[in-house]
Amino acid sequence: MIRATFAGFNTALSALQSNQKRLDVTGQNLANMHTTGYTRQALETSSLNYHGPVSHYMNGSEIQVGFGVAMDRVTQIRDPFLDAQYRYQMEKSGYTDALQVSLDSMSRFLDETSIGGIRQAFDNIQSVLLNLQDPSKVNEAVFESELRARMEELTNLLNESARRIEEARTQEFQRLDGTGTSQNGAKQTVNDILERIGKLNRQIKYNQVFNQPSLELMDERNVLLDELASYVPIEVTYYKEQGHEGDLDWPDDLRVNMLYVDANGDQQKLTLVDGTEGAEGQNVGKLEFVHSEDGAPVTYPPATDHQYLNIQAKFTEAASVASGTPTISISARDDSATAKNILSGKGGSIQASLDMLGSGELAPADKYNTGKIEAANSNVRGYQYYMNQLDNLAHGFGAIIDSINNMEDASGHKGGDLIVNFETAAGIGINPKWASGDVYFGKGIDKEGNNPNDTALAMYGAMSWKYSSTNGYKGFTVDLGGKSFADYMNHVSTIQATDSTSNQNALKTNVTVLNGIQDSRDALSGISLDEEAANMMTYMAAYNAASRLMTTLDEALNTLINGTGLVGR
Repeated sequence: MIRATFAGFNTALSALQSNQKRLDVTGQNLANMHTTGYTRQALETSSLNYHGPVSHYMNGSEIQVGFGVAMDRVTQIRDPFLDAQYRYQMEKSGYTDALQVSLDSMSRFLDETSIGGIRQAFDNIQSVLLNLQDPSKVNEAVFESELRARMEELTNLLNESARRIEEARTQEFQRLDGTGTSQNGAKQTVNDILERIGKLNRQIKYNQVFNQPSLELMDERNVLLDELASYVPIEVTYYKEQGHEGDLDWPDDLRVNMLYVDANGDQQKLTLVDGTEGAEGQNVGKLEFVHSEDGAPVTYPPATDHQYLNIQAKFTEAASVASGTPTISISARDDSATAKNILSGKGGSIQASLDMLGSGELAPADKYNTGKIEAANSNVRGYQYYMNQLDNLAHGFGAIIDSINNMEDASGHKGGDLIVNFETAAGIGINPKWASGDVYFGKGIDKEGNNPNDTALAMYGAMSWKYSSTNGYKGFTVDLGGKSFADYMNHVSTIQATDSTSNQNALKTNVTVLNGIQDSRDALSGISLDEEAANMMTYMAAYNAASRLMTTLDEALNTLINGTGLVGR
């Protein structure tokens, strides 16, 4: 039995249509070769066959083959595993990148390798004190005036460094909260991303229900997911909504979970985007920054340093999720004994900012114990760590200088306090009464009968002394970890430089790995001009072949109609 007359034409037609569609998809790929976030598209096809007779005249034993090709759908070429790897690496890169921005802001005034700073100011004071050891100079006003100028230079540098640390800390807070600046902070950006992903979920789902792929909308959503991963660690899952679990044709929903470690050290999840569940807006969570003690939003500018030190990121779960823990507060990462929630892994840029702003503040009794300061926040030395170091240095210098200057002379007189407000680097200064003569640089024979330049000798020795909790100078004890004033400042600068260098190396490694994963994604999902050109030639050849098939079928049909049935003519 001869097959249905036009079945072959349908086969050729389906081949023409599918190859035309493949050419259209290739053209779409080439047109979007430089479009950010665009994913390479491809036409999925399947062999077209019929399970029942297509003609009333076909018998059951006829081989059912040759009915053409079916165009199933246009799809994206993506690898979910590479996407998950890329977003995990984005989290690590986001953390080290944000940390480097903060460390760079402090290196501008704490790095004294190439500039004359606090360490040089200590050396200048010591140089003047060396001159004052000469008995012929100790009573000359010009040398005392020079000493006052050098000490004022030091106190001004300490004031400026403390101010710039405070300024850097304020800018860090603004990068998180966005308040006080014209640019969005992490709070506004993350909340905007979550809202947009939630809306895209609904739009994509509705389009797919009506058989519209919405691939470009999926590209937009993937770009947002990549960006979100730089702020917080996320896990992206695809699932069927309740009631459609076994329906393969029903479109998937997308859920975004934030990953964190609870106070017990266990991995936990908080749903930030819950597919298309609930009413409009109920499928997304939100982020805000609060005070750790009362949970109230952190105001700008914070009333005290205490608010900076106790800032937390508060994540609220999507309202559509029935959870026993609808809100989670994330704290700074440190080694303190207090259990707290932290973001998983490195934690993204938000965790980096929290770590820089986080606690390093000690109880008042331990305020000047540098060993305990380091232990309180040893993972990341943030703004408070360096502020504490400067406060410790200011306290030690002011206490020693004033103590020496207040040694009684033979007549029971004291020189007075030359340095005031030395409890903090921000407050330390020269006593205004020194310039007016109400207090003075102590000199003259002390009650032990020493030389007239005894004060200068004592101060000169004090500038070189190695201070520790067990090694004071002339009975005056401050703890500088076994270092002199100048060496202590050099130590602080070295720590900052070491932290910065170490983080730079980590950042370079993270970016290199990230670029490698991006190259793998581009090799699969990106557009290759050579590959698409080769595809065009392949599809065009197939199109020409299908056209030739239709011509051949036409010739066969012509033979069937005009070349048969001539018997009896």
